Amino acid sequence: MNHENDYFKAICKVSRAFGTTLERDELLNLIVESAVETMKVKAALLLLFDEEEKVFVPNAQKGLSERYLKEGLTDPAKLIRILEDEGYLYSQDATLDGRLDGREVKKAEGIASILAVPMIVKGKFLGGILVFTESPRVFEPDEIEFLKALGEQAGMAIEHARLFNRIRQNTSLILDLAVNIQSSLDLKKILHILTADVAEYFKVKASSILLLDENRKTLEFVASYGLSESYLNRGTLTVDKGVRETLAGHPVAVLDVSTDERVHHKKEKEKEGIVSLLSIPVKAEDKVLGVLRLYSGTRREFKEEEILMGTVLAQLGGLAIQNASLYLMLESDVKDLRENTWSYRSWF
Repeated sequence: MNHENDYFKAICKVSRAFGTTLERDELLNLIVESAVETMKVKAALLLLFDEEEKVFVPNAQKGLSERYLKEGLTDPAKLIRILEDEGYLYSQDATLDGRLDGREVKKAEGIASILAVPMIVKGKFLGGILVFTESPRVFEPDEIEFLKALGEQAGMAIEHARLFNRIRQNTSLILDLAVNIQSSLDLKKILHILTADVAEYFKVKASSILLLDENRKTLEFVASYGLSESYLNRGTLTVDKGVRETLAGHPVAVLDVSTDERVHHKKEKEKEGIVSLLSIPVKAEDKVLGVLRLYSGTRREFKEEEILMGTVLAQLGGLAIQNASLYLMLESDVKDLRENTWSYRSWF
């Protein structure tokens, strides 16, 4: 049976939708519906993989019950391994296939055959698309290729939406912080807002800002979010190797604080639940004032775009510190001027 024309029309329909909307869920629902209608299957499901929780999250589906979505999914580790090794998963009778979980639920759902393909963007596994039939079915090569093409389009939709949302979040965050810096000279308040926003934006356990003392030999927490009092009150912090690199103007990412030789106070970090961290210099003009730190509770490799955004936010922190310092200097100068003026008047 040749469905090439139907496949071409379905791909064109999805492609046109890319030009008319940036709403991810709308595009993903369209992809799922196209799979069901074009391939003449009982149901279709689009799963996204949550790296933090190591679970599949149903994102779009058609034809499946709530029970199946809760109890019928296969363990992500099993499915991902098959998709990565073979390029797709095909099961003619899912109720008897030992590779799959929830076989009794599949039987109750009326599912016979399953075909699954991965969604991969820039070499990164994002999830998968699955189609389900009511009776046993052998999928032809062109059907498998069609579903893979839909998977590629779904991956692009997810990536485009992610980039668009990231740009929107970046703009909003930078604008909010800039407004706070311009409207307030309460440095402590500004830096606290900055650390809270940074932790929320990067979805990390905690963040902090540490500033150098006058001798540039020790560091002091001036603002933090998500860190315990015992961790903050460890005493004077010396400039370790990782911090020295940061103070030289270079961001430093540490994948595992327990094994990296540049990191001091390993036991305290382990007790605090810190696994990975990112240190970024806080600058005012060309002078490094201290460090902005991000603490992750899970093993995390910070991306280039994240480091770049962190650098921008650290620069805003430096600007806030500079503005507050200039204000204090001006306030002191005005006070001196008033005192001198009063003394001059006493001459007359």
